[in-house]
Amino acid sequence: MTLDHIAAPTQLLHTSPYQRSVAAYWNAEKNPVNLRLGDVDGIYHHHYGIGDVDWSVLDAPEDSREHQVTKELHRLECNQTELLLDQFGAIAPEDRLLDAGSGRGGGSIVANQRFGCAVDGVSISQSQVDFANDQAVKRGVDDKVRFHLKNMLSTGFETGSFRGIWNNESTMYVDLGLLFAEHSRLLARGGRYVTITGCYNDTYGLPSRAVSQINAHYICDIHPRSTYFKEMAANRLVPISVVDLTAATIPYWELRAKSSLVTGIEDPFLTAYKDGSFQYLLIAADRV
Repeated sequence: MTLDHIAAPTQLLHTSPYQRSVAAYWNAEKNPVNLRLGDVDGIYHHHYGIGDVDWSVLDAPEDSREHQVTKELHRLECNQTELLLDQFGAIAPEDRLLDAGSGRGGGSIVANQRFGCAVDGVSISQSQVDFANDQAVKRGVDDKVRFHLKNMLSTGFETGSFRGIWNNESTMYVDLGLLFAEHSRLLARGGRYVTITGCYNDTYGLPSRAVSQINAHYICDIHPRSTYFKEMAANRLVPISVVDLTAATIPYWELRAKSSLVTGIEDPFLTAYKDGSFQYLLIAADRV
């Protein structure tokens, strides 16, 4: 029996107490840094930014400075989304994409705007799913963009039904072997997988103190860089592009550290990126 003929597994939502704790965290999360940036244009992302910063926003008049900084942070996170979607190349309107760990839905909505295709988003957080579906309705794209309360490790979607799948800063919540096995099952042959993720640098040794602080803050388990490539190889996902975005994301964090949207995790991120113990990678891989 080939992988292409394996039946879809029974859908599981929470497979462990840990996953229930993650769902509870995101159900309760209302962090201003994840809401005010989305308020700029109604596109709510749940990830960080890349690119050169327009530092002049810090010199804006006091009554508009906070708004200008927020707009700049949002521009940088939108840059990150566009770079991720660039990796899919030509996606046709009849194709279907999966946003694994879709947060409040911004990436899925942008993908639909860009390609005109159907996009499914999955999250184990009911509040995120409800928020994202509401955004799709408000934008009139709910016929093409749908969000589901599903576990990305066991979606129940039909085998081979997606042309592309991405994880945007969500792989640190799951076992990579299980994740890539499910993605490989879901992708059509020749389909593409893309992730942007933080990973700890194997050459540094074990996770640094700063990386451990990030894990504790987000209730996650950041994987070593090597595990991504090991588990991709084991699940018929062949990397075609690997880009180190560490230098490109540091300016975002430096600006965020000077904004009113600080959460206290900015210093650990900057420390880990600058001491080399943590890397911000883009990986694109084809399903063979």
